Amino acid sequence: MASPLLIVPEWVEQHCVIPDGDNRGNPFVLGDEQFTFVANHYMVRSDALVGQKAEAFIFRRSQLVRAQKWGKSPMIGAFVCVEGVGPVLFDGFASGREMYDCRDFGCGCGWAYEYDQGEPMGRPWSTPLIQITATSEDQTDNTYDALRPMIELGPLAEIIRHTGEEFIRLPGGGRIDVVTSKANSRLGQRVTFAPQDETGLWVKSNGGHKLASTQRRGLAGMGGRAIETTNAWDPAQDSVAQRTFEAPSKDINKDFRQPPAHLSFGDKRDRHKMFVFNYAGAPWVSVAAIEAEAAELVQKDKAEAERFFGNRIVAGSGAWLDFARWESKKATHVVPDKTPIVLGFDGSDVDDWTGIRAETLDGYQFTPTYHDGRPTIWDPRQHNGRVPRLEILAAFDEIFEQFDVVRAYCDPPFWQSEIDGLEAKYPKRVFRWETYRPTQMHAALERMKTDVMLPESQFTHDGDETVGTHIRNAVEVARPGQKYLIFKASETQKIDLAMSSVLAHEAAGDVIAAGYTADEDEYVYY
Repeated sequence: MASPLLIVPEWVEQHCVIPDGDNRGNPFVLGDEQFTFVANHYMVRSDALVGQKAEAFIFRRSQLVRAQKWGKSPMIGAFVCVEGVGPVLFDGFASGREMYDCRDFGCGCGWAYEYDQGEPMGRPWSTPLIQITATSEDQTDNTYDALRPMIELGPLAEIIRHTGEEFIRLPGGGRIDVVTSKANSRLGQRVTFAPQDETGLWVKSNGGHKLASTQRRGLAGMGGRAIETTNAWDPAQDSVAQRTFEAPSKDINKDFRQPPAHLSFGDKRDRHKMFVFNYAGAPWVSVAAIEAEAAELVQKDKAEAERFFGNRIVAGSGAWLDFARWESKKATHVVPDKTPIVLGFDGSDVDDWTGIRAETLDGYQFTPTYHDGRPTIWDPRQHNGRVPRLEILAAFDEIFEQFDVVRAYCDPPFWQSEIDGLEAKYPKRVFRWETYRPTQMHAALERMKTDVMLPESQFTHDGDETVGTHIRNAVEVARPGQKYLIFKASETQKIDLAMSSVLAHEAAGDVIAAGYTADEDEYVYY
């Protein structure tokens, strides 16, 4: 069983001080949410070995997503301090009564920590190399300006004596540098810890993608790790934060505490409830002051205000669906075998995803499963670069066997022959539905959008995270005749499961409009 390196938060509270404000110079005490994040980042594997660095921990890197003014920069300053001179490397499991004594590491503060039996022990880096990183100097200043007084006003001043304007010299030949995407000469250097600030703004155009990948390679070479901090991002921008959050890797610690989906940022009372939720872990924040700031920003850019202060992923102009409304439609239902359902299928070959979505005739949409409970979603990257066609056809057969599939709408590109076969195998139930037709596709998009947006609509869904990601990625692109279609915000941001969902919902609407009832043996389609 994994266990946290608990000496780390204890060390932070003994050595770091509040960098500014009325309590400047007082001990820096972690809030509950901050403590949880620190403990999770330093979660040690039960089979960790002495000498291991990053691989001793459960997580290779961590991501913290919180609202503006929550206190991310001072907390990252504390991380930098402990990574610079504190016990952050695994040093074995205690047999009982072992001690960590600051005097053994050049600190005269007098603090000592006694380990419990079986508790992970820590030691400092011999030569810590830290890069405070962002895409602009204004962003790096947020952390660096909190870090310097955190050192200078407390016990760390005795062991970190050189806190310059541009870098900080550490014992053992280590140093803390400030790096932006423009500092090409520093990218790729050896690094043991990298706090990456506001990764929701790290996009391809400002060098953010390259910065993240280059720095991660430098960390991997040293056994180092990174922490991302950010506000919620615009899903249309394909930021580093979004890529991290959507990554399927299990060794990334993602801490994103979002307010209840049913709360509307446009409603002042709901907005207040959101702020109370978002800043519950930051009692030093005045909710009234946040409300005033947010109200002003709402007049200029509602989506940005909701991202910054509401801590919600909200697209700027062009987003197809209000994702908060989509989230508010989540429900958990068990769909019994032989239930009448419809299907939506959007297929690809080597790049985009392929998926089947199902919907009951009372409006519950879900991702069906096949063979050992696998979801009917296929990412070609997980299948040697090409979706497994025979497996997908087998999934269709299992779904038709399990449920009473009344109708299936299938988008034919790349799948013409397979859809021909399905039409022959399941006559009058499988139909081609070309999504490139502007008039029909616009109507289908509007039908689903309306049913998601209306509070009184019966439409609900299973909350499938991949589908949610694809819904967020979809942006409207205008077409003649006051119509629109949906496209990817960028090449890497897939929308295939959004298309499958639209097709399933369109099939459900058409079946109901045709007068289907569960007792009918034959159906008439228009």
